[in-house]
This record gives sequence, structure tokens and C-alpha cells, in this order.
Amino acid sequence: MTRLQDKVALVTGGASGIGEATVRRFVDEGARVVFTDVADGTELAHETGSTFVRQDVSDPEAWTEVVRSIEEQHGKLDVLVNNAGIVGNQSIVDTDLETFNRVMAINVTGVALGTQAAIASMGKNGGGSIINVASTTSFLGLAFDLAYTASKHAVVGITRSSAAYCAQERLGIRVNTLHPGAIYTAILQSHVEKRPELFDVFSNMAPVGRMGDASEVASMAVYLASDDSTFSTGAQFVVDGGIVNTHPSM
Repeated sequence: MTRLQDKVALVTGGASGIGEATVRRFVDEGARVVFTDVADGTELAHETGSTFVRQDVSDPEAWTEVVRSIEEQHGKLDVLVNNAGIVGNQSIVDTDLETFNRVMAINVTGVALGTQAAIASMGKNGGGSIINVASTTSFLGLAFDLAYTASKHAVVGITRSSAAYCAQERLGIRVNTLHPGAIYTAILQSHVEKRPELFDVFSNMAPVGRMGDASEVASMAVYLASDDSTFSTGAQFVVDGGIVNTHPSM
């Protein structure tokens, strides 16, 4: 039997990158997967046998509708992966309020709304696992992205508070953060296409000397979604090749 057999999972931002890798791996592990995105995921859904729904995670009504649909179709929700996120690419001196607010709406409000909706649903079934995708930027500061750095720090706070609540209320729901490092997805690829020399820069960010693959992050998500992680909650799981654990070389 596969590790997620018959579990019902919802993955946001599932049309590409880490989200796509998670959708594929969850399906392979036996889960019934619904994924959402603002981009089109029809082809991925057809290929994997998953279900695609368009969703703006910053819209509370969209969360109500998505979770209601999952409960009607599958009878329960076992796993939520709050993966949807965007970057701002603006430092403290040049950030504008519109960009800042949009990043916070997707990366922070979206995670809070998703966690809230999942707890309401999972509480009916005796438990579940919420995985909030953060970043190594939850521990470190990106000089060129104020909003993203702030948002990923906030994801840890949402997770810790929610995990504490679920534990104290004996809901059987665990809430953890997943922290990818430099993963070679479309965001980094776009930078490399403009400046090819950045491939080596990104590769050397991690002490292991390479960028990660989205499938490696998905593997950690499988662990957190599975019954192997039932005693882990409010914790930070890092998949970064050693970035946050290593002092810069002299």
C-alpha cells in the first residue's frame, strides 16, 4: 500500500513548480488530489487523474467553495498543502504599497484562510495534516524582497499558533511548515534565462553545491501528509541543501 492511500489532499498553487511536483507525487502515493491555481492546470489534471479548480487564495469565498466541493465529492479533507505564493522583487527603499499588499494577501492571508478552512473541515473527521510552504527566507532576509521575506516569516507564526490551538483542543490536526531553499523552478529559471551566470550563483548557495529539484520538496510533503508524521506539529522542515545550517565560508 502506498503512503497516502485513500487520503484526500488539496494543493494550492499546484499548476507548476513545487505544487506540480507535489500533485504528481501525492497521486503516485495513492491520494485523491484536488489542486488549485490562478493559472490553467487542466492538462496536469488530465495527465495525473487529479482535479483542477481555479482559485484566488486571498478570497475567503473561494476557500469556502473549494472545501465544500471537496467534502461533497470525497466526503472529507485529510491534507492541505498551502503552496500558492508570489514574490515582490522590491527592497525596502523601492517597494510600493500595492505590491506589498498583494504579496501579503497571497502569501499570508491565503495561508491563514486555508488553514482556517482546513481546520473546520478536518475537525469533522478527527484530524488531518496542514502543510504550509514557507522558505529559507523565513529564517534569513532577502535584501531585494521585503514583502516576500516578511510574508514567509509570517507563515511560521500562523503555523505555530494554529498548531498550538489544534493540539490544545485535541483536534488531531497537525500543522507544520516546509522550507524549500534554492529549488530550480520557473522563478529561478526566469532569472537564469536573463542572466545565465546566475545558474552557478544559485547552485552555490547551498553547501551541497547544487539547486534542489521540486521532487525533493514533494518527498518531504509526502512525509508530512502521511501517518509517519503524526507526532510532528508546529515544526519547521527544511529542504535546502544546508543553506540555513551553514555559516558563510571565509
